[in-house]
Amino acid sequence: MTTPSELTPLDPKVRTLMGPGPSDVHPRVLRALSAPTLGHLDPQFLGYMDDIKLLLQQVFRTDNALTFPISGTGSAGMEATMANVLEPGDRVVIGINGVFGGRMADIAGRLGCEVVRVEAPFGEVIDAQRMQDAIAGKPTRLVALVHAETSTGVRQPVKEVAPMAHAVGGLFLIDAVTSLGGIDVAIDEWGVDLAYSGTQKCLACPPGLAPVTFSQRAVDVIEARKSKCPSWYLDVSMLLNYWGGERVYHHTAPINMLYALREALQLIVEEGLPAVHARHLRNHRALVAGVEAMGLGMLVAEAHRLPQLNAVRIPAGADDAAVRGALLRDYNLEIGGGLGALKGKVWRVGLMGHGASRKNVLLFLAALEAVLGSQGVAIDVGRALPAAEASWAS
Repeated sequence: MTTPSELTPLDPKVRTLMGPGPSDVHPRVLRALSAPTLGHLDPQFLGYMDDIKLLLQQVFRTDNALTFPISGTGSAGMEATMANVLEPGDRVVIGINGVFGGRMADIAGRLGCEVVRVEAPFGEVIDAQRMQDAIAGKPTRLVALVHAETSTGVRQPVKEVAPMAHAVGGLFLIDAVTSLGGIDVAIDEWGVDLAYSGTQKCLACPPGLAPVTFSQRAVDVIEARKSKCPSWYLDVSMLLNYWGGERVYHHTAPINMLYALREALQLIVEEGLPAVHARHLRNHRALVAGVEAMGLGMLVAEAHRLPQLNAVRIPAGADDAAVRGALLRDYNLEIGGGLGALKGKVWRVGLMGHGASRKNVLLFLAALEAVLGSQGVAIDVGRALPAAEASWAS
């Protein structure tokens, strides 16, 4: 058994993180993490909490008063939004075209709900008419879609579905874990009632917090519950007492992670949401141009691709694990493998937040070409970087 005196010093390698998350963290965010820790009820820290709420409202594009970060990862945000508005017996319609839609269905089932699954193949979008058919005019507590499916790279159209949910007295929920900060998320304009995200994707912050937002319609449902929220830790009615005006202790907040989130959100606001979204799209197009110039293909049709999460089909003759291993070993470059039905079929390449950069696109294309070539995979050599440069120039 290793004793503490035998442990090597903490010295993590500097990697370029181009997987599905976590993403590269901006240096200003890392500096914020190292700032002196305050108490969770310190007046100065309470002021920072107010800043975070206002910044999140700007990035979510909402006036929802109940907008704040849950202490936990994106999955905690998923569970918090669902557990607070659902009760046993509620009817729930969930679109599933990837791993994370399946997780929402799992949570709703554990909460004792009647779950109606609307499924599409991984890599494809769910047609709005199919959601309408599933709702079928029946009283439905919640309708949910994954806006940015991290397991596939699909950008799911969502704004047509909110009126369908509202027409039957239901709430509309979106998973914005990978979309927030990378593509437009317009909560109020689209009529979204609940949304959750994560800090480790396009916000370019370490994992550990889950921004959430609740509309007044969702708050009304929470206040009318017949039973308590089944999760004490994620009970929004109690969390509000800390994030609201009374500042009643609920749990010890992750002080330094909240510093980091405040700085990450400030960086986005400084750059401007339109500019941030344009940067992600510009570098995505260059990456795709380089990938296709090599002779490789993309999983998702162009109209529905996420700029920040690129699912590249693994070419014939390539060893999935060996390629990812060589990229990590020889280039300190991390990309992700496929999940679920896509395991061994795609590489998931992230261009998220601070990592959505020209430098990262060039590194990935050059490294992938070299690794595939060294492993004898048939590709078009020498075309990827010129294709990317031509995309940026156009």
